[in-house]
Amino acid sequence: MDREFLLDLFASFGPVTLRKMFSGFGISVDGVNFAMALRAGLIFRADEETIPRFEAEGARPFEYPTRAKTVTVMSYWHVPERLYDDPEELAVWARDALAAAQRAKLKKRPKAPRKAKASTAKAARPKARTKAAAKKKTSRKRKALS
Repeated sequence: MDREFLLDLFASFGPVTLRKMFSGFGISVDGVNFAMALRAGLIFRADEETIPRFEAEGARPFEYPTRAKTVTVMSYWHVPERLYDDPEELAVWARDALAAAQRAKLKKRPKAPRKAKASTAKAARPKARTKAAAKKKTSRKRKALS
C-alpha cells in the first residue's frame, strides 16, 4: 500500500499521520498510533471491546515470524478486506481502533520519575585528592622552590 492510497482510504475518517514503519506505515492521529499498513495488509488496534467484531468477520490477529517461533500480537488485527471497498464503514472501524489505542494508552503505567540529582551541599564538597594528584602538586612546589 502506498501513501496516496492510504490517504484516500482514510479520507472519510479524517486526517491521519503516516510514518514509515517496518515494511510500510504506522497510522496515527494526534500522536496515537492506531493502525499499521504493512505488506501483510491493513492492521487495526483492538482490545477486549473490539476483538469480538474482528472475530465475527473471520479476521485474524497480527502475526510475525522470528527464528524460534511465530509471535501473535492480540492487540492488532487484520482489517476485513470488504472494508477496502466501503470507506464509510472503514472510518467507523478506524474510530473504534483509535478508541482502543487511546484506552490502551490510559492503561499504561506512568513512567517513574527520575531520581533527583545530588544535592548542592554534596556537590559543594571538595573532591578527595588521589595519591597521584598529591604527588604531582608536591613535585610542582619543589620545582618552584628550586
